Amino acid sequence: MNMLRIHTFPDSFLTQTAKAVENIDGKLQDIIDRMAQTMYAAPGVGLASIQVGVDKSILVYDIAPRDENRELHVLINPKIISSEGEVLSEDEGCLSVPDYRADVKRAESILMEGVDRDGNPLRFDAEGLLAIVLQHEIDHLNGTLFIDRISKLKRELYKKRIIKQLKRSDEQ
Repeated sequence: MNMLRIHTFPDSFLTQTAKAVENIDGKLQDIIDRMAQTMYAAPGVGLASIQVGVDKSILVYDIAPRDENRELHVLINPKIISSEGEVLSEDEGCLSVPDYRADVKRAESILMEGVDRDGNPLRFDAEGLLAIVLQHEIDHLNGTLFIDRISKLKRELYKKRIIKQLKRSDEQ
């Protein structure tokens, strides 16, 4: 099975909004399997379809510690129905924003809806790390990166650093 390429900032695909999945078929199952393989290899705790160049509303996640029993979760057409409280997601990172971490304000708890990979409806509460991961991945499905949620100054410093790196690699 081939892993998928993770798009990284400033790739414009990351700013797209994912389209709703209307048909859960073998092709979609293959994308989900490849997304899971890519997430685990990266390694990450979540991955949104937009990050791998798929404009369908899919996310995969697994917040289990790497050395314990892994349990892949799939959410298709996920939606945050409600949110409560505020928490600071300390040192948040992203596979699409390499070599950068920042503190991000997130909701403390959320109520989620979506369907699983078999089309079964899901509705559940999430808090703590799970709530943070789901908010982060749903942001991706809406064309938002976590750096869009930090101060403009910090965001601009990161953008300048990446643009410099890209220019250097183009010159070589």
